[in-house]
Amino acid sequence: MTAFDRISSAFSLSGSSIMSLGKILLQSGRSTIKSEKRDTPIIIMGNGPSLRDAIENNLATLQSLPTLAVNWAGNTDEFRIIKPRYYVLADPFFFVNVEEGLVARLVKNLNSIDFPLTLFVPANKAKIARKIFTNRFIDIDTFNCVGVEGFSWLENLAYKNGWGMPRPRNVMIPSIMIALALGYKEIYLVGADHSWSQTLSVDDQNRVVSIQPHFYKDEAADRNVIAVHQKYRLHEIIYSLYIAFRSYHQIARYASKIQADIFNSTPGSFIDAFPRRSLPAF
Repeated sequence: MTAFDRISSAFSLSGSSIMSLGKILLQSGRSTIKSEKRDTPIIIMGNGPSLRDAIENNLATLQSLPTLAVNWAGNTDEFRIIKPRYYVLADPFFFVNVEEGLVARLVKNLNSIDFPLTLFVPANKAKIARKIFTNRFIDIDTFNCVGVEGFSWLENLAYKNGWGMPRPRNVMIPSIMIALALGYKEIYLVGADHSWSQTLSVDDQNRVVSIQPHFYKDEAADRNVIAVHQKYRLHEIIYSLYIAFRSYHQIARYASKIQADIFNSTPGSFIDAFPRRSLPAF
């Protein structure tokens, strides 16, 4: 690296750090995640299509180890079979129009469970979450869905204290950071296909179209979400993917620092930040 490159990098990191400090001060609330010594691995279940095979082939493992579910998983039959210990909702969409459509169905399903579940929601959504999720089996904890980047010392400090995380472009990013914050030292990812780039296309009206398949089997509309991007151009969509995959490498660096292992157990996953390893057998 030349002297010019080093200077440019220092300026860039300084700018990113200043912006991150501003976001922490203005946007971060109180994180209620409590770190404890965890003696078992945890399995984070993304909703990619490969989760179907993971459930069919590893049900005993998923029922034996702590699991973390996300997004619409609560609307599936498998949710009540596996009985996840944790659940993450990060997208603001889940906290608006809660009396309509799939969100209303999710709220109803979670409010009817009869097993203990810790639900993690962004700190700025805690008040509404406590109003809509009233089941006595649900404990609500908060986290800060605030993207932090810059000097590594600042990133480490922010991650450790729960002020923020690598830019959370999808729910898997906060889910992994929550698992690390809880104190888990061995984390497995399933259903984390992340193969969206294979489905990108541009129609004759220059709109970017993407198909986002999921593992759900009960409704075709749930299995394949077809997104037609009216406001975003292809380069913007690809840049968003770049941010997401870069965030995984930031997580990998932080996990190494705190001596935690993250394994990708998703066949064909596009995530290249974590070593591959099959789920432990039970």
